[in-house]
Amino acid sequence: MIKQGIYRHYKGNLYRVVGIGKHSETLEALVFYQALYGDHGYWVRPLAMFTENIVHEGEAVARFTFQE
Repeated sequence: MIKQGIYRHYKGNLYRVVGIGKHSETLEALVFYQALYGDHGYWVRPLAMFTENIVHEGEAVARFTFQE
């Protein structure tokens, strides 16, 4: 699992992880998080996708990096 707190997306924006939930049918772990910019909207993303590394500008980087 992951810690609650502030994460930086690889594109630079900050998000606050509110918690982890489960999909009601598949039981897949989902991260519930809030944008700390704009309209401060809430988002849900599969845990596996939230924690994965991606290739950005030819380099492997974390999609989200814990800040505090």
